[in-house]
Amino acid sequence: MKRRGAKRKQRDELQSSSQQEQPPTENHEPPAKTAASSRAKRAKAAKPEPEPEYIEDQRNLEDLWKKTFPVGTEWDQLDAVYQFKWDFTNLENAFEEDGKLHGKTVYLFGCTEPQLVSFKGESKIIYIPVVVAVVSPFPPSDKIGIKSVQRESEEIVPMKQMKMDWVPYIPLENRESQVDRLKSQIFILSCTQRRAALKHLKIERIKKYEYCLPYFYHPFKEDELEQKTEVQIIFPAEPAPVFCEFDWELDELEEFTDKLIEEDQLAKDQKDAFKDFVKEKVREAKRANREAREARKKAREELNEETKSAFENMKFYKFYPGQTPDSPDVSNTKSPFINRYYGKAHEVL
Repeated sequence: MKRRGAKRKQRDELQSSSQQEQPPTENHEPPAKTAASSRAKRAKAAKPEPEPEYIEDQRNLEDLWKKTFPVGTEWDQLDAVYQFKWDFTNLENAFEEDGKLHGKTVYLFGCTEPQLVSFKGESKIIYIPVVVAVVSPFPPSDKIGIKSVQRESEEIVPMKQMKMDWVPYIPLENRESQVDRLKSQIFILSCTQRRAALKHLKIERIKKYEYCLPYFYHPFKEDELEQKTEVQIIFPAEPAPVFCEFDWELDELEEFTDKLIEEDQLAKDQKDAFKDFVKEKVREAKRANREAREARKKAREELNEETKSAFENMKFYKFYPGQTPDSPDVSNTKSPFINRYYGKAHEVL
């Protein structure tokens, strides 16, 4: 058996002989530097190249639903509306060939519907964005209704009074073009009131935005107010006012009043005054219904045939967001009801 020292000596002699046979190179670098450079090159070569980042192209109508102002939504809830990545490709597809809105003049407005829904195992109230599409050759209305449970009276005011108006929507591919050269067929209800400026407004003015409803007057359909037979009663009694609802077709006034007395809601000595008060409210309501019917009849008579045809063929479509991993499933919350002015949608999508 050979000794290890002999092997080492023999190996060293071979390495020395090999180095002596190699010809000298020009610009020879010191051995230490060459070794370090080789190690750096090997390390650089071993580093994996990063995968190219994939950026999805924006769809042509991708921000359409966001551009529509969510009328009637509380200002402090707007951020909650946009916290999810809602998917409105159903709205976008409606403008494609064979879609329900393809090639038509359409007016869009937004709203929100607070609903209790489950998302990622947690149930909570979520403000669901909804977009209503009105197919019409002209704007369905230039007014806004302001009404809430807290407000006794209803206001119908011009949109511009609330800094709202119908404006053309420009698809992404056309935003470099001059707007006046585009023949837009999509109009959205927009609001120019800046959130940052709300601090300068009175509380009453801010609250008005929360009570806004897109207004619509159909000359060929009776408004629900014209069909109502109930009146809200707020009788100024002592020690506390009497709140109730009286239906002049279903309720008999004498029995109605006696029941309030039995339930200690009305004093006996105020019975006659209460009955007179209710009769006056009923007369006012009937007069308002009659005037509304007459105004509707007059409006119909003044319409030309083209406008009449437009109203008769007007369609309302209500769009809800589709389900995605990034947003709650709202399929069980869909409703055709739009608001008290528009009534129900012809189709829910």
